[in-house]
Amino acid sequence: MKTSRWVLMTYAAIILAGIIVALPNLFTARQLAAMPAWFPKHQVTLGLDLQGGSHLVLEVDAAALKADRLRSVLDDARAALRKERISPQSARTVGDAIVINIADEAQRAKALEILQAMAVPVGNLALGGAQADIAVASTADQIKVTLTEAGLRDRLDAALQQSLEIVRQRVDQVGVAEPTIQRVGSDRILVQLPGLQDPTRLRELLGSTAKMDFHMVANNVEGDRLPPGVTMLPDAKTGQKYPVEDRVTLSGERLADARAGFDQRTHEPIVSFRFDSIGARQFAEITSTNVGRPFAIVLDGKVLSAPVIREPITGGSGQISGSFTVEDTVVLSALLRAGALPAPLTVIEERTVGPDLGGDVIQMGIYTGIAGFALVVAFMVALYGMWGMIANVALLLHLILTFSALTLLGATLTLPGIAGIILGIGLGVDANILINERIREESKRGVSAMAALDLGFKRAYSTIIDASVTSLIATCLLFMFGSGPVRGFAITMILGTCLSLFTAVAVVRVIMTEVVRRRRMKTINIHPLIRFVPDKTSISFMNARFLGIAMSIMLSLASIGLFIKPGLNYGIDFKGGIQVEITTSQPADLAQLRSTLGDLDLGEVALQQIGGDKDVLIRVQRQDGGETAQTAAVAAVKSAVQKLDPSVKFERTEVVGPKVSGELARSGVLSVVLAGLAMLVYIWWRFEWNFAIGAIVTLILDTTKAVGFFALLGLDFNLTAIAALLTIIGYSLNDKVVVYDRMRENLRLFKKMPLRQLIDMSINQVLARCLYTSSAILLSMLPMAIWGGSAVENFAVPMVFGVFVATTSSIFIAAPILLLLGDWWQHHRERGEAATKALPAAKG
Repeated sequence: MKTSRWVLMTYAAIILAGIIVALPNLFTARQLAAMPAWFPKHQVTLGLDLQGGSHLVLEVDAAALKADRLRSVLDDARAALRKERISPQSARTVGDAIVINIADEAQRAKALEILQAMAVPVGNLALGGAQADIAVASTADQIKVTLTEAGLRDRLDAALQQSLEIVRQRVDQVGVAEPTIQRVGSDRILVQLPGLQDPTRLRELLGSTAKMDFHMVANNVEGDRLPPGVTMLPDAKTGQKYPVEDRVTLSGERLADARAGFDQRTHEPIVSFRFDSIGARQFAEITSTNVGRPFAIVLDGKVLSAPVIREPITGGSGQISGSFTVEDTVVLSALLRAGALPAPLTVIEERTVGPDLGGDVIQMGIYTGIAGFALVVAFMVALYGMWGMIANVALLLHLILTFSALTLLGATLTLPGIAGIILGIGLGVDANILINERIREESKRGVSAMAALDLGFKRAYSTIIDASVTSLIATCLLFMFGSGPVRGFAITMILGTCLSLFTAVAVVRVIMTEVVRRRRMKTINIHPLIRFVPDKTSISFMNARFLGIAMSIMLSLASIGLFIKPGLNYGIDFKGGIQVEITTSQPADLAQLRSTLGDLDLGEVALQQIGGDKDVLIRVQRQDGGETAQTAAVAAVKSAVQKLDPSVKFERTEVVGPKVSGELARSGVLSVVLAGLAMLVYIWWRFEWNFAIGAIVTLILDTTKAVGFFALLGLDFNLTAIAALLTIIGYSLNDKVVVYDRMRENLRLFKKMPLRQLIDMSINQVLARCLYTSSAILLSMLPMAIWGGSAVENFAVPMVFGVFVATTSSIFIAAPILLLLGDWWQHHRERGEAATKALPAAKG
């Protein structure tokens, strides 16, 4: 039990550094600004669900990018063939390929060489992995040009990088403080904007391609018959159609600047623009040769303005006028200054939280956290007296070091993250309960104080490691497959599990050893202030094994029935759609609100009163027409609600498109399945096959009951629910590890004891630990389950139920299954031995 001075100094340095790093989180930003320069200023970053703001996920339209690339290759092919005076019968796009018909064999061979020379190598040239971006093949009298996978990947990567910079410039134009803009995967961009309450304008700003070109309006177009190379394009405001020539007269890439302003004569809002030197020269030539003709300014396929050229414009500047508002001109000028996106960006996910709601959530998290912490502290003192206070010191250090780790890592603290910290308080005492119970057992055997400490820590250590590994498996998979706030929960749980090994084992060991030495204790007597469980129990749990298994199977079957009908109340994360939380200025009239929203023709609209009589949750079904239809629907809902109540507050808005909801559903199911399998593999490796089978059956029964609980109460089944489910699975296996570990130990000590008696003895030995740990977790989560509100009810409430189920299943299901398997294996072995003995007798 000796600890070297260097180790003690290291422990002290870690704790001191942790306190210093975590300290700024106790102060406001204004108070920190007034602190001396040497004082640390870095705080934990709050998630958007706590500080308010908008979260948008944009996806590059790969199909549009491919179509645009095909058009570009077709134009280049036509120009290259024209230059070599090769005249194909036809050159057009057919599906995903360009087909060029050339009857003359010699010309076709020459054309093949020219088109093959157009291919550009993409990929890693240094490693020799470069491939051509196009594939050219000749069949009969045709040449077929297709885009290669490598070429498309390269285009998509380049488009995403370019889009990332343009999005950053556009957000900067709007002036949002401290935005987070980063790449997600191969074709997505995440934009987080703290403090922004209504992202409608920004969504338009980011979703618009802003590809502006100048085209001539075609002359002498009569009726519906359009000459080749002419397309009817609508006016952006009025919808009036213009016959616009397809050929780009002047590209918007030549724009040098664009500013919002007002017309000197009419005082109407306009956008003035200026070309670069090449663009100015081209603009002068075009306006000189086309005096009297209308000139269309086209943005993303819509005509912004189509003025008639009155005289040559040689100054290289002009203006766009129309039925614009001041806000329109600000957005349009910002788009033009930032430049055009290489491909359209679609908003596939949007989540917005108002700052008032974020403040309420922080307050709720602090209050429920303090209440949970206080309950656990009181419980530990009641259990172990002075030794419980040592555990509480470790618990406080655990909390401080969690915040310091979050600060150092730059991790974002979300509402589920707060739930993870509170849950970590309960799980953090598990190691201390195991250690104290082990020390108490050794002391009762009459060993000395120091020997009791040594044996207690040694024998509890392997169980603590096993329990920590199973917990880490679940939370690591949740981090891998989860997203957004749920990842925040996974981070706090991973940190909590790792830190508890330091605070609850290493630090507590040093403190307890020091107390024993300073007080020169001969023996350790850990007496509870309140006795919750008798000192020695001898309950015959296996007498009720068939009743326990039968009841568990019946409850699981009932849960499966509830899963089928009425089924789970799938949240927006999994089924997509729109969810808007509002606070009205007067008590909400649900009938009027339902009637108004029903007139929008958006399909099923559900209203739910939450909290007070002014708080309403609006749910709108997923819209047909993809992500664009979702965006239009949320704008329509907000507009309709604002007409009814101009003072309404939009506390929270969530828009999840069909693509994202499908991905989240797959990830959620996969994370639960993989977590279960990974934990079972670990159990199989650490114990034996019969232990693993017992754990498999019990986990299946526990999981079905948890799912049935969600269905019974109609709780939202979303990503937070998946976090709850994984945590329940992790704790359930954690509990079984403790029971199994004692059984394994007793199997080595009492080799001739009947299995049934040994299992009963093992359960009685760990009964206090199972009940105490479960009680600590329940006490930590109970305040959040009661006062946490709708934001965390689908995590905290199922956790309370899950802890109860996990504890009872360890005793009444996992252990009996182990007994049944053990009896079966013993009978099987006895029959085998009897058959072996009978064989020589039969021969004789």
